Amino acid sequence: MECCRWATAGTLLVASLILSSRTARSEEDRDSLWDAWGSWSECSRTCGGGASYSLRRCLSSKTCEGRNIRYRTCSNVDCPPEAGDFRAQQCSAHNDVKYQGQLYEWLPVSNDPDNPCSLKCQARGTALVVELAPKVLDGTRCYTESLDMCISGLCQIVGCDHQLGSAVKEDNCGVCNGDGSTCRLVRGQYKSQLSASKLDDTVVAIPYGSRQVRLVLKGPDHLYLETKTLQGVKSENSLSTTGSFLVENSSIDFQKYPDKEILRMSGPLTADFTIKIHYAGAADSSVQFIFYQPIIHRWRETDFFPCSASCGGGYQLTSAECFDLRSNRVVADQYCHYYPENIKPKPKLQECNLDPCPASDGYKQIMPYDLYHPLPRWESTPWTACSSSCGGGIQSRSVSCVEEDIQGHISPVEEWKCMYTPKMPVVQPCNIFDCPKWLAQEWSPCTVTCGQGLRYRVVLCIDHRGMHTGGCSPKTKPHIKEECVVPTPCYKPKEKLPVEAKLPWYKQAQELEEGTAVSEEPSFIPEAWSTCSVTCGVGSQVRLVKCQVLLSFSQSVADLPIDECEGPKPVSQRACYSGPCSGEAAEYTPEETQLVYGGLQEFDELYDWEYEGFTECSESCGGGVQEAVVTCLNKQTRETADETLCVSSRRPPQLLKACSLDPCPPR
Repeated sequence: MECCRWATAGTLLVASLILSSRTARSEEDRDSLWDAWGSWSECSRTCGGGASYSLRRCLSSKTCEGRNIRYRTCSNVDCPPEAGDFRAQQCSAHNDVKYQGQLYEWLPVSNDPDNPCSLKCQARGTALVVELAPKVLDGTRCYTESLDMCISGLCQIVGCDHQLGSAVKEDNCGVCNGDGSTCRLVRGQYKSQLSASKLDDTVVAIPYGSRQVRLVLKGPDHLYLETKTLQGVKSENSLSTTGSFLVENSSIDFQKYPDKEILRMSGPLTADFTIKIHYAGAADSSVQFIFYQPIIHRWRETDFFPCSASCGGGYQLTSAECFDLRSNRVVADQYCHYYPENIKPKPKLQECNLDPCPASDGYKQIMPYDLYHPLPRWESTPWTACSSSCGGGIQSRSVSCVEEDIQGHISPVEEWKCMYTPKMPVVQPCNIFDCPKWLAQEWSPCTVTCGQGLRYRVVLCIDHRGMHTGGCSPKTKPHIKEECVVPTPCYKPKEKLPVEAKLPWYKQAQELEEGTAVSEEPSFIPEAWSTCSVTCGVGSQVRLVKCQVLLSFSQSVADLPIDECEGPKPVSQRACYSGPCSGEAAEYTPEETQLVYGGLQEFDELYDWEYEGFTECSESCGGGVQEAVVTCLNKQTRETADETLCVSSRRPPQLLKACSLDPCPPR
């Protein structure tokens, strides 16, 4: 019997000769009385990562320490998209086998936390889940988002290096055991801007190769996708139903709820994706997004350039060139300078052609180019300022051919020496976006209820993104004030001059014009004031003040916590005056007088007009009028000054109030 042949020490030598075709045993194997490991078995899979095993025999009559089987991964290449999921293939193999007298179409149940290596399947269209096999085939992934694989019914850890038991993992950029330097985190927020002329809008563009993409839409609107492959093929996906599917060979997981939508793409994306929003309701929607964007331009070290000497000892160096990972071609250095994470590698230096020169020559031939930078290169000065701040301009620079020696000295040379590579452009267009334009808002109501008055409107300077900015020409600014006539007869004596606007409209027009535009630095952005809380007399107005920032990547505005903004926060509440409540002659308390007209004063000047009481009543009975006394004051000393010193300030309008309203006694 075979077991008896392994019983004595004398037969061990015979056994070793018989098994000479097996792999030679190591000293450790002989010491532990194990036979040598056998050859590796065929891989359990042809792609997608499988397992292979090797066996060995115990050469002792006693139990040997250790295991008689070992495993390794194999076929670590991606399967074609049409191959399908390995676990799903095992479930579908039972489709033609009756379960409890009935045939089912079986779908895989993945990510079982209790027993991930059993073959659990669910009958399509039912809640029936059955364990069709106690163990999945070797090489089946334990979990959908992990490289760990099932071997002999047990989940084995697999690192990104595809080694069993390895703890090495991919970084956020998809590089095994990487440091995260080959990509950058992009996160932001989009808020819908409802417009009667727009049915959709772009949320964010996500480039080829991006990973760990996640978007969450909250609101009534809907997300949809536009894609463009590297070959220029465009397509669109409406994302109409919940599910997992492929778009340009990129896996998409989409969940649709009544009040929100969630889009996930693990990546790497195989095309450029543009996420868009389709307006579907009157309410606003917001979209939060986050993903890792690859750095597609990276420095690549060149081979060593030719030796600086043909004999007798010389030097040669490497250089670095900017490489486009998408198109697999060398591009201008400026593309690599765009990423702060990109650090240009320093040249490497080595000796070369160390053999002595032949005695007959008496000299060594020096190569035509310097040993530090074997080839001359184009070098440019910075671009000049753009000839126009908007509407399209040009900027220029000078480009020259230079050489650099081993000490780092740069000197100009003839241009023909650089003609091996195209000369950089010396002129380029700039600031091609439209110039800011004035945008006039609706006119306010007339300041009077009868006769002639004034009305006001807000005029804003709007840039090409539709945001409040500066830069519009004052010469073309539409006027913010004009006279108006209310066709209602006045039963009181008309004022000779148009009445100046009361504080609420005038100050609102000024403040909206001078409002802060959203920038790439966090800043306080006040919204418009609410209407006055009363329709007559003194009330209050409120407004919302947000801390906001402009996201340069998506050109959208994001809200930040208040403490993220520096500087004083604008006021969010103020008093307002809506005119006299009686509808008759305007009578004001001193506080109302200051509220109505105080806002019209120019506080940056030393002298200004102020009201100082009223004149005596024009009549002692039967109804008269009092006129407000206007004087020119020094705002610091509060002393009366000559009226010529206040000529640069707006003189307050004539203010009258009724007095001596008691009837006169009979004569």
